[in-house]
Amino acid sequence: MAEVAPYGTWASPITSADVASEGGRLGWPGWVSGDLWWTESLPNEGGRVTLMRCRAPGGGRAEAVEEVLAAPWYVRSRVIEYGGQPWAARAAGGAGTVLVFANWSDQRLYRLEPDRAGRTPQPVSPVPEFSAGMRFADFFIHPDLDEVWGVRETHTGPAPTDVRRDIVAVPLDGSAADDPGLVRVLAASHHFLCCPRLSPDGERLSWIGWDHPSMPWDDTVLCVAEVVAGKVGPPQVVAGGERQAIVQAEWAGPRALVYVSDPGGWWNLYRLDLGGPPAAGGSPAPGLAAPGPSALCPREEEFGGAMWQLGQRWLAPLADGTIAAIHGRDATRLSILGTDGVLRAVDSPYTEWAVCLAAHGTEIAGVAASPRLPFEVVRVDAVSGEVRAVRGGPAGTLDPAYLPEPQARTFRASSDGRDIYANVYPPRNPRFTGPEGEPAPYVVFVHGGPTGRAPMVYDMEISYFTSRGIGVVEVNYGGSTGHGRQYRERLVHNWGVVDPADCAEVALALAAEGTADAGRLAIRGGSAGGWTTACSLATGSIYRGGIIYFPILDLAGWRTGETHDFESQYLESLVGPWPEARVTYHDRSPVNRADEIKAPFLLLQGLEDVICPPLQCERFLDRVAGRGIPHAYLPFEGEQHGFRKAETITAALDAELSFLGQVLGFEPPDVPRLALVT
Repeated sequence: MAEVAPYGTWASPITSADVASEGGRLGWPGWVSGDLWWTESLPNEGGRVTLMRCRAPGGGRAEAVEEVLAAPWYVRSRVIEYGGQPWAARAAGGAGTVLVFANWSDQRLYRLEPDRAGRTPQPVSPVPEFSAGMRFADFFIHPDLDEVWGVRETHTGPAPTDVRRDIVAVPLDGSAADDPGLVRVLAASHHFLCCPRLSPDGERLSWIGWDHPSMPWDDTVLCVAEVVAGKVGPPQVVAGGERQAIVQAEWAGPRALVYVSDPGGWWNLYRLDLGGPPAAGGSPAPGLAAPGPSALCPREEEFGGAMWQLGQRWLAPLADGTIAAIHGRDATRLSILGTDGVLRAVDSPYTEWAVCLAAHGTEIAGVAASPRLPFEVVRVDAVSGEVRAVRGGPAGTLDPAYLPEPQARTFRASSDGRDIYANVYPPRNPRFTGPEGEPAPYVVFVHGGPTGRAPMVYDMEISYFTSRGIGVVEVNYGGSTGHGRQYRERLVHNWGVVDPADCAEVALALAAEGTADAGRLAIRGGSAGGWTTACSLATGSIYRGGIIYFPILDLAGWRTGETHDFESQYLESLVGPWPEARVTYHDRSPVNRADEIKAPFLLLQGLEDVICPPLQCERFLDRVAGRGIPHAYLPFEGEQHGFRKAETITAALDAELSFLGQVLGFEPPDVPRLALVT
């Protein structure tokens, strides 16, 4: 029989060190001659990202997983600061492979032939003028030329917005490492570029572009240009614009593109058939742009999402003419769209697919999870329907009885009846139960973005709290993805208004139904979620405390040079045009509302964060000082936007638990007490 004990004091086998050690991220799968490759982060190595591959069986060799790049090599791109696809490979002569990857420390491209003994990575891109100031992502090795084609981001000055981007060709032989002039510019149509794709016959290049102040979920266009003798001609816009956001486009044949866009308010699949071959002399052929696209599978659900990294892939055309696609609303699934137009779901145990599909013939590689399974590298045979995990996640040692049983729920706002979507994780521990008739304390988790969503998946961080008797609710507030453009645009000019209100509505609804204790509510978020948390504490808060990770706290400072180029004009849509809306920027910022904050808070910040820099926290703390608000500030050396080191994750979680105990009225038994100052 379960022991009755106060919520928050339950003994749990899940430690902060467990969470940190299982925090490795799997991503960017791809195929090379039947071998499956992917990236994998290693928290116990300071968050270093390595490259793995699963060798296909053959020649007397069994299937085997191996690391391709050992320390100190770190496979991660800094393009738009959030990065993108950081590697590409193709078969070399014989059974070998040539690999190109972006290295974290200097952001240069390196070449390696991993199957040749004694080889070490050699640079192929030039030394940049500014440290780590020439960055690459979303690239591929040309099938016929010894060149790497992809997106280059060049930092041209000291300001965060001194940036230009283009699609370039980098010689694979390393000659450009010493001669920048050997890098060829292929296209430079927009300030932001992504998704460069070569048609199967090599005669056309497509890509997606957009300009400030649009973000890639606002308004983008699809460009196509003829390719003659390795040179790219003038681009033509063939789709998008006019409040359409194309987030991925792939060739489904020499003259056909399949892409994801939202002209009807939902990201759906479209096909665009282009004109004939190039005219004599390489000039664009008449009819390059077709009369119009055709919708392949119109539904009121999402086949795309917010493009926060370059190279994200929601769809993958297969060799038999079918299309693998990730789609859904509260959850996502993998399906195959047949040539007959019928969408057939892949039967699998997964309820969430990361947006990184890769195809090889009729095989699909992806990264998928469920509330019971951590993200795994998965291989799917689209013909037989076989689904197999190639690289399992860290689950297996933990008794699943300690995992929460989440519920996807829709709440109705009391003010106007609007829908608000949330994932509710009640406390769960097989050894304990709370006092009879007493509701549990709850923490509202606010996702970042804010144009993003919180998926309902296996999450040891959430289990760390729920197994101790603390409920968690993730709120996909207005502005989140997954529910169409209209829901996404609730946040237009209302950031700092809609998001705190939606979080409060959900928390109060849980309290009203007896699930949560109205007197023991807290809120927690990072980045944009940190902004929402701070705003929530400054609005007549219903919360006893807030946990704020690497936040935005001063809108005017952030808008006028304190963040990176990608988001430097994001606030134009979230808050209003600058400087016309200067008063709104001032009045909404928590840094200017310190006198309205009464609840304790915990503030955590990476000192190398260029997206939400430490000076935002320092400015806020100066305003709070001497006001008698209990708080703690934990800055971490060597951390950027999102913590990656095991020791940082451990320290942060222990501090969170101690903080929650102090503000919600329980004494956690297994963490050091966090000192709060006033």
